[in-house]
Amino acid sequence: MTLGALALGSTSVRVHTDSLTARHAIEANIRQLMPEASERLQFFSLAEVAEQAATILLTLPRGLDVLDEQLAAIAAVATPEATLFAGGRIKHMSRSINDLLISRFTRVDVSLARQKSRVLTASLPLAQQPPSRFPATATHQVKGNSFSLHAGAGTFGAARLDPGTRLLLENLPDLGAHKTLVDLACGNGSIGVYAALTHPHIQVDASDHSASAVASTLAAAQLNGLSQRVSATQDDALRRLPDASATLITLNPPFHIGNTVTADIAFKLIDDAARVLAPGGTLLCVFNSHLRYRNELVRRVGPTTQLARDKTFTVTASVKGS
Repeated sequence: MTLGALALGSTSVRVHTDSLTARHAIEANIRQLMPEASERLQFFSLAEVAEQAATILLTLPRGLDVLDEQLAAIAAVATPEATLFAGGRIKHMSRSINDLLISRFTRVDVSLARQKSRVLTASLPLAQQPPSRFPATATHQVKGNSFSLHAGAGTFGAARLDPGTRLLLENLPDLGAHKTLVDLACGNGSIGVYAALTHPHIQVDASDHSASAVASTLAAAQLNGLSQRVSATQDDALRRLPDASATLITLNPPFHIGNTVTADIAFKLIDDAARVLAPGGTLLCVFNSHLRYRNELVRRVGPTTQLARDKTFTVTASVKGS
């Protein structure tokens, strides 16, 4: 879509994508296929990307909450003459999508189907926009410790506390021997925030491939008064960190990429955690028990001990060998 807009002669294309992988793919395609157009392409946050835009292109997300958050951001800053073209597969469309568009735009038109897809065209943003439900805020209790999360819809779990993460936090070992915790695939920041609250000496270095997750982690840190001890960076796994540079890494790995269920992303994250761990360093990991990651953790990291298990999740500690 981005390259198509540039090929059609757009003088400037502003892009927002939540995924760092998607951004890298767009940049690589521009360099290889349209290097002369690179100066016409800029990346922006969701809140800024549609500012004063007359034409807005959107690939419809699967989640209605994510779409609602995106539409709220777009309608808040687009020009009164703005037109939004939102495309998607017919099998993923529902009346609820139309209802969200109608709640923020005066007119919504539906195209004819083509190759099992169609385009919804929304125009004339309403002068009075309904409030957005996101970012959302929620307060949680774990072992008598209270903390709050403030997260966008694009963040896994939004401001909820994932039950696997809760099991990990309830069985978090003493971290007194560590000065820094690297929170890999940090999501809404719940692991790093809780660890920083319960271990005041620890500095948390969090990262995620999702721009929404990074923003949510930073927001949670600020909400809990931890901005000086919790940082968050958008990164491809732990690419920014050198080998053998960490003594403690936490990970609640995703088990899907987009709509595809796969262990590939989890194994990539585990392998990069193993690379960054110093000898004797520990990877604390929580995963769906039926995925049986323990043997892979032993093979990829080192000796692995089960810390907790319930009917759905398993929490382990893996120690990096020398």
